[in-house]
Amino acid sequence: MNKNLHPETLCIQAGYQPKNGEPRQIPIIQSTTFRYESASEMAKLFDLESDGYFYSRLSNPTCDAVAAKIAALEGGTAAMLTGSGQAATFFAVFNIAGNGDHVVSSSAIYGGSYNLFAVTMKRMGVEFTFVDPDCSEEELNAAFRPNTKAVFGETIANPALTVLDIEKFANAAHAHGVPLIVDNTFATPVNCRPLEWGADIVTHSTTKYIDGHAAALGGCIVDGGKFDWAQYPDKFPGLCTPDDSYHGVVYVDRFGKEGAFITKATAQLMRDFGSVQSPQNAFLTNLGLESLPVRMRQHCQTAQKVAEYLQDHEKISWVSYCGLPGDKYYERAKKYMPNGSCGVISFGVKGGREAAARFMEHLQLAAIETHVADARTCCLHPAGTTHRQMNDQELAAAGVSPDLVRLSCGLENADDLIADIAQALEAV
Repeated sequence: MNKNLHPETLCIQAGYQPKNGEPRQIPIIQSTTFRYESASEMAKLFDLESDGYFYSRLSNPTCDAVAAKIAALEGGTAAMLTGSGQAATFFAVFNIAGNGDHVVSSSAIYGGSYNLFAVTMKRMGVEFTFVDPDCSEEELNAAFRPNTKAVFGETIANPALTVLDIEKFANAAHAHGVPLIVDNTFATPVNCRPLEWGADIVTHSTTKYIDGHAAALGGCIVDGGKFDWAQYPDKFPGLCTPDDSYHGVVYVDRFGKEGAFITKATAQLMRDFGSVQSPQNAFLTNLGLESLPVRMRQHCQTAQKVAEYLQDHEKISWVSYCGLPGDKYYERAKKYMPNGSCGVISFGVKGGREAAARFMEHLQLAAIETHVADARTCCLHPAGTTHRQMNDQELAAAGVSPDLVRLSCGLENADDLIADIAQALEAV
């Protein structure tokens, strides 16, 4: 398919092209296993010598079609779906970093990702250094070590809404011979394509805007296909030396830099950890993708209007939304996301934690949910929920203040949302 097609077209056409007489919609292949007429045919699949399907824990036609669509949207060469965004983050990092290795990460990231890195993966022997996303190039370069294997960041940080300087982080990563992994959940490939700015791997929680209806958990990893793993064989032995569990296959030799990363993640990590996305969820994810460009435009327009209202309200102490002129990340957002960012706003209610809680309890349209980026407006107090495992110092580094309220503007009428916010603020 033409790589120069616009996102609106790719969201409809990419990933699945039915032949004569085949279903127009992606079929749900709800089967755990696949039949073959000879053992030799299946043996080729187990040896990674031919394409095909034998067990849906590793790959499934429905899931692969949706992954291919997301890869096309991001401008990548290969992709895989996972059972959740958290699994996508873990697989993307663990695919190249193991016991004794080190990773540099932006400190302004989703609380679940921070916990995964700072606690769980630390127990697995992977050490992380967290850096201020707005640090200088000198400070960023100082965070690298000889055993650093990757750099991680979020296009738009959840919930701090920090806009990552992708080029700065990519340049530093490449100067040290490692890839940049970017979580692009909030911006989506409709509003930002990190691979075009130097990122090497992109991850998504497809549960958020891509699904858009709180119907299907899922994640995705996209490989840009440009990082030359073979140039650093000592740094990435998992990709550049024989894999004994597949009869000595060397992934970069067999699949090239365009396919080695995703093939290894599928053949090893999905095989062993089994964080698979169900075909039913992949089908729902695809339905969300078909309307993604239209929804993102509306989310952004509504959030802009709500952010402007909050900015002028006497009971609001501060507002963070990169679409507001004067916002710290306004100019950076214009560079990386000229057509809009996302529908999520962070702001502080005067009076701190208690005032923020009272405000949210009086909202009628916006629901208090551990969710974001949905058709329905929802809100959360991160310091007391998603980021409650952090101490005050860690919260500050992540850009999460005690009074922060995260409001995810849905597809309701903007004036109705503003009226709801106004009456809730009256109760504070």
